[in-house]
Amino acid sequence: MIPDIIVSSDSPVCFVGGGEISQAPLDTVFPSVSSFVGVDGGADHLLDAGISPAAVIGDFDSLSDRARATFSDVLCHVAEQETTDFEKALMRVEAPLIYAVGFTGGRLDHTLGVLNVMARYSDRSVLLVDDQDVSFVLSRSLDNLLMPAGARISLMPLDNLRVTATGLRWPLEDFAMHPAGRTSGSNAATGDPISVQTNGPLLVTLSRAHLASAETAAAHAK
Repeated sequence: MIPDIIVSSDSPVCFVGGGEISQAPLDTVFPSVSSFVGVDGGADHLLDAGISPAAVIGDFDSLSDRARATFSDVLCHVAEQETTDFEKALMRVEAPLIYAVGFTGGRLDHTLGVLNVMARYSDRSVLLVDDQDVSFVLSRSLDNLLMPAGARISLMPLDNLRVTATGLRWPLEDFAMHPAGRTSGSNAATGDPISVQTNGPLLVTLSRAHLASAETAAAHAK
């Protein structure tokens, strides 16, 4: 059964998770979003920041009583345990772009779970943002990504892939990549436009300083 959409927006939405978080990522995405969604315990971060969410979604196993009471009118309790809280939220929110803050830097299994969901929902434009990085999943092709020479870029496969990439210090030509095999985790831009072709979910990671480039890439990636 397809769940009902509880938040629908024509502009970007920010998911806030319960992982480690600082004010910097929130300040980075705040000017670009129309609303926030607390993902289970992430609602406590919103409460501490004085932000009222459009919804709080999850199984609520980590939601504080204080946040539960404060945001009682926007709670969406999803009791099933077949999906993660991140997936529960992604299934119930429509937006052209989703920023996800507070989903890295804590428990590794939680971060891996988010990457699993991003790989399976690679048709959705999601930017995973933290203090250091911004990441998105590319499922087919990306053209003319503009990055200054020397800027770091990481290409990490989330499946068994063939990848071609130009505009990189170490370009790739029909390169076989696999999560347990070869990757391109420490590459860099040459200053020329970057183009990437992949036949499946490829995690692209840039420095958070290049969030604007990631936003453009996520919006135009195929």
